[in-house]
Amino acid sequence: MHGSTLACHSKEVSNFMIRSMRPTLFVCSLSFFATQLSAQQKVSASNTYHRILATVPMIGAGTANDPRRPAYTPAPQRGANAKRSTIGFTAQISDDGRYALVEFVAKDPSAFKDLLADKRSDVKIFEKGKTKKEDIEREFKTLKTTIDLSKMEVTRP
Repeated sequence: MHGSTLACHSKEVSNFMIRSMRPTLFVCSLSFFATQLSAQQKVSASNTYHRILATVPMIGAGTANDPRRPAYTPAPQRGANAKRSTIGFTAQISDDGRYALVEFVAKDPSAFKDLLADKRSDVKIFEKGKTKKEDIEREFKTLKTTIDLSKMEVTRP
């Protein structure tokens, strides 16, 4: 009888220990996961969305209705119904003024379908994250000797 009492008492002690450790275990687990979440780095704004870097010819007549601009960039639209497939772009004009070096940004890669389908030899396309920065810069410097890619990123579309 003494053995069964000891076993019963031992079981009660185990249950008590488990119950008393639950809050501590919960706090430790919560603390661990909070630390892990705060340790995650934010993605740089310059690496969000779909991005294409390209050399494109300048287009437009230079009038109010047809301003001079890089090909594949939208002409200014007026009104609330102005809809654009690209959500942002930045451009630098080539040294001779005939071309633009552009970074296009879109939420959906299908926004680039016309640009990607352009097979003209003066249109060069680079997908950000797939092409080395040095390769893009080398190509861009053939058109603009002072190009600095870090200064032409669309950071807040």
